[in-house]
Parts: sequence; structure tokens; C-alpha cells
Amino acid sequence: MTVLVNISISLLPVFIFLGALIVFDSYKLVKLRSVLRTILIGCVVALICMLVNSRLLELFSIEFSTFTKYVSPFTEELLKAAFIVYLIKSKKVGFMVDAAIYGFAVGAGFAFVENIFYLQRLETASLLVWIVRGFGTAVMHGAATAIFAIISKNISDRKSSEKSTVFLPGFVAALLVHSLYNHFILPPILITLSFLIVLPLLVIIVFERSEKATQKWLGVGFDSDVDLLTMITSGNISETRIGRYLQSLQSTFPGEVVADMLCFLRIHLELAVRAKGTLLMRESGFKVSNDPEIKAKFEEMKYLEKSIGKTGKLAILPFLHTTSRDLWQIYMIS
Repeated sequence: MTVLVNISISLLPVFIFLGALIVFDSYKLVKLRSVLRTILIGCVVALICMLVNSRLLELFSIEFSTFTKYVSPFTEELLKAAFIVYLIKSKKVGFMVDAAIYGFAVGAGFAFVENIFYLQRLETASLLVWIVRGFGTAVMHGAATAIFAIISKNISDRKSSEKSTVFLPGFVAALLVHSLYNHFILPPILITLSFLIVLPLLVIIVFERSEKATQKWLGVGFDSDVDLLTMITSGNISETRIGRYLQSLQSTFPGEVVADMLCFLRIHLELAVRAKGTLLMRESGFKVSNDPEIKAKFEEMKYLEKSIGKTGKLAILPFLHTTSRDLWQIYMIS
């Protein structure tokens, strides 16, 4: 019974907090299987970190307390951050809330493996130790990676870039959180209580900012996409700015390539409108069924992309939405 209590206290808090993040997300953009996969990746990262840290301790004669303050936070946050960097660079994260969920899921998986390891090594530890590890250390791992993900996504959106430099501020913040926690400047129980107070406030701020950004993006983006799509499908394309621009390209590209450019732009806009419509329906509480035509549209768009080539795609770039959030919406409905 004592073992079960220790396991529950050391493992459940971080997963309860992760579940709360998912429940409060209005748009439900991160699917459960994606969260479970991310938790599994966090578990793998923890195992890799154990091997790396053990090897570093063997190679360098560093006191264990010094190692946990300055070395292990660096290796652990670096490896936990790697998956978030991949998600942001591959346009698979739309909003800060999604980034927070993915980041906390990586940290939850990491904490799960780490606490299982310590449960075996510290069988006779008091209940207070497991309260600190469950509500403090485990939540710290989730919070540190979530902070990295939130800051990185925010900077990436503002600068419209996924260069390595945009991830540096978030990494430094996560590293400081982890290292300061391991310094035990305050008694462990006070550090644990401070995490339980500060973290919910941080999440509330992130959710509010993300919700406002989503609503603004949906309103402006939806209107502009619909207007542009109406221009193309109205039958009077030659009288619009798009038509005049495409006509000017006929001196550079063959007529059939220009026609493929127009088709590519039309399908891109149809998918963009569909993605934003899906978000609006989800926000209103409606279930959205899968559209069998979506797959065919993606296949046609891939064919047209090859047909017009890189130069042709660059030529119509002024009419395509290419920010990370706009590209993510295409990923979402795929």
C-alpha cells in the first residue's frame, strides 16, 4: 500500500496537470495519440540522459551536487528541447498552447522514467520525498520544457523564422529554471509550493494570449482567404490583380505552367479555408468529420507543385500564406 501511495504521489501530479492543459484547450488541436507519442519520446530522452550523464560523471571528476546543478540540467534540457525544435521547424505546432502541451508531455515522459528509477533506488524514503519529487521535480521537468516551447514558438512567430537563434532564449530560460531548482536555494517543500503557484499562473497567461492570437488570426485570415478564393472562382479572373499578375508571367513561363500555378493557388486557398472553418467549428463545440476529398486535394497539390517547379512557386509566393501558422493549418487537416 505504501509503495502504491509513493508511486501515485510521485507520478500522478505531472500527468494530471498535462490532462488539464488538454482539457482547457478550446480548439483541441493536439490529438491524444500525439500526446501519448510525445510522452513516449520523453521516456526515451530520459533513458538517453541517464546514459549520457553516467558517462560524463565517469569521464570528469565532478562532485555529484555540482554535476546536478550545472551539467545535468544542460544535457537534460538540451535533449528534451530537441523534439520541440523538430515540431516547430516542421510546422507541426500552430499556437503557443499546442507548444505548451507538447513541451509538458515531453517533460512528463521524462519525469515518469526518472521517478520510476528513483522509486527503485530510494525504497525507504519518506513520504515527503515523494511529495517533493511528484509535485516539485516532476512538474519542474514538464514546466521547464513547456517554457522552452512557449518562448520558442512565440519568438518564431514574431520573427517568422525557425533559425537556431530563435530557440536560444527559451533554452536559457528552461536551463535556469532547472538549475535553480537543483540549487535548493529554498527548502524543497517551499520550492514545490512555489511551482504549484507560479506554473498555473503562467499557463493561464499563455492560454489567454494564445486564444486571442487564434481568434485574431482566424478572423483576418479567413476573410482574406475567402476573398482571394472568390476572385479565382468568379470566372472573371483576368480582371483581378491575380489575373493581371498571372498574365504578366506568360512571358516567362509556358501557358500550361501558368494554368497549373492558378490551380495550385486555388487548391491551397481551399485547404486554408477548410482548416480555418474546422477550427471555428471546434471552438463552437461541433464535431468535424473527415472529408474524403482532402486526400485527393493534397495529391493534386503535390502534383501541381512538381509541375510548376521551385521557380514557379516563388512566382506566386506573394499570394500564398507562408508563415509558420499558415503552413501549420495545411498540416493540421492532412
